[in-house]
Amino acid sequence: MAQPSRHPGQDAAAARAALAAARRIVVKVGSNVLVEPEVGLVEAVLRHLVGQCLALRAGGRTVVIVSSGAVACGMTYLRTHHLPLGRDLSFKQAAAAIGQPFLMRYYEQAFAPVPVAQVLLTYDDARDRERFLNARHTLRTLLTLGVVPIINENDTVATAEIKFGDNDFLSALVANIVDADLLVLLSDVDGLFDRDPKQYPEARQLSFVPEVTVATLELASSGKSAFGTGGMQSKLTAARTAARFGVTTVIVNGRASNILERVIAGDDVGTLFPPATAALGGRKRWIAALRPKGTLTLDAGAVRAVVTQGKSVLPSGIIRVTGRFAAGDVVACCDEQGREIARGLTSYSADETETIRGLKSSEIAQRLGFRAHDEVIHRDDLVLTGER
Repeated sequence: MAQPSRHPGQDAAAARAALAAARRIVVKVGSNVLVEPEVGLVEAVLRHLVGQCLALRAGGRTVVIVSSGAVACGMTYLRTHHLPLGRDLSFKQAAAAIGQPFLMRYYEQAFAPVPVAQVLLTYDDARDRERFLNARHTLRTLLTLGVVPIINENDTVATAEIKFGDNDFLSALVANIVDADLLVLLSDVDGLFDRDPKQYPEARQLSFVPEVTVATLELASSGKSAFGTGGMQSKLTAARTAARFGVTTVIVNGRASNILERVIAGDDVGTLFPPATAALGGRKRWIAALRPKGTLTLDAGAVRAVVTQGKSVLPSGIIRVTGRFAAGDVVACCDEQGREIARGLTSYSADETETIRGLKSSEIAQRLGFRAHDEVIHRDDLVLTGER
């Protein structure tokens, strides 16, 4: 599969030009693009976006859509039929169940005669390795058959513990699952600005962001739309996650004319985030996508060994254990200033890790009565994240 250039030194112009090589594209369509308050889903907007996706397909590309809008469609139906509205989780889940068939019908009619398929996911489908692989096989088969997958979070059954949180993060994981070259996040703004453009008319749009850092995240407003669950901050988090998977991300205004075609043409639209210089392999991609269940704080020597020497996390370098986790869960590894430097699959539970922290590996069996591994996190199960 041809892919955009991943040369670490590429400049903004080269990164834009490389987008023409993208063959597999994930398009995330947010509620703030498809929906207007008191009106509901704007079918003309959806049809315009679908028309652009069909043009990309005609050019030999495959397209996967991650679409919000089910809850909004359900709310519109309830309002139109003068049924009572609510705000709690169960009501939103009911609205999603009512609205999802309407959302799929819009897509089915707009894409016809190209077939579409509904795929609903929860976070459990990402954090369980077997289910992750099953989702990958299914989506790859759909693409081989020429079907356009329409993916959404399964809001009807998702609870706080198994929710992705927003479809921005889901779309980054989908980009990983399908081995996408490009992730396009459609928003209601033109890209990332150096300050909130809704409050500061003089705000300057950033065309190219080499890396999403803590400082980058601080530029983002955490504001959310009436129907959406994410904001610019969630889009930046998705872009950072996708970069770790070796995927380019572009944030653009989803209502701008022919925006997808302009992105592929290399036009200077939106904000582009290039992939990380060293893309992760398949298993480490999966680990990087998971939310940590706890945190291990490492001393300076352990941080240095993990970051610069590629070493495992040993109990001797752990100075603090936070959270409740079991063996096999993902935990974050932080330095003494609280900055995440890595995350990985732990060989011991939180209680066991607390018991052996600060000890030599040779002392584990004496303290616990068994020794599962010499390492709390083996380097093969460890992914550097390097927040700065």
